[in-house]
Amino acid sequence: MHLSDHPISQRWPAQHPDRVQLYSFPTPNGVKVSIALEEMEIPYEAHTVKISGDQHTEEFRALNPNGKIPAIIDPNGAGGELVTLWESGAILLYLAEKSGQLMPKDSQGRASTMQWLMFQMGGLGPMFGQYGYFSKFAGKEIEDPRPKERYVSESKRLLGVLEQQLSKTAYVSGDEYSIADIAIFPWLRAAKDFYNAGDDFQMASFTHTMSYLETCLARPAVVRGLQVPPRE
Repeated sequence: MHLSDHPISQRWPAQHPDRVQLYSFPTPNGVKVSIALEEMEIPYEAHTVKISGDQHTEEFRALNPNGKIPAIIDPNGAGGELVTLWESGAILLYLAEKSGQLMPKDSQGRASTMQWLMFQMGGLGPMFGQYGYFSKFAGKEIEDPRPKERYVSESKRLLGVLEQQLSKTAYVSGDEYSIADIAIFPWLRAAKDFYNAGDDFQMASFTHTMSYLETCLARPAVVRGLQVPPRE
């Protein structure tokens, strides 16, 4: 299949069909991929998929049947094969393998990076996201305090795990920045600046983690990637 033959091209046509096509929105999960592409200097074209409904369209679901951003199409996969992919963690692993960047070469470093990537995918992201639902979105109307209390407690516990690691290493999987960091720090930023969870999570007390967040946010590729794609 050529890119132009994919149903998603009917709604989001490519201006640069030779580049990686990113279909996303600047959420914590969405910016993982734009940041990785900027860090790795992989040519790409970004398409804004508004999470107010675009993700449920027939064209987008032809790429991701799960109806979530981000998703990519790489017209230049191995052997020139067109590759379609969704799930932000899987995309990070794919791009690291494609570029040979942001993944340690040694076995322990690689295993540690995948471990912390899964920590974000299975723990930090879901817990922070549920907190956001019960503190900022529709769930805040629920009078029962127990759901929010549960997610506050679990989020603080996970921050403690991260703090312990970052008291020993510069980045989550060691002394080198990796795709595991790209997975984690956007969620820290979202909790602090978008969910306003600083007080509930007692984020200021996690000093190594907050310093780490500022270090990551200062990277030029991160500054660029956080703005991609435009919200329109």
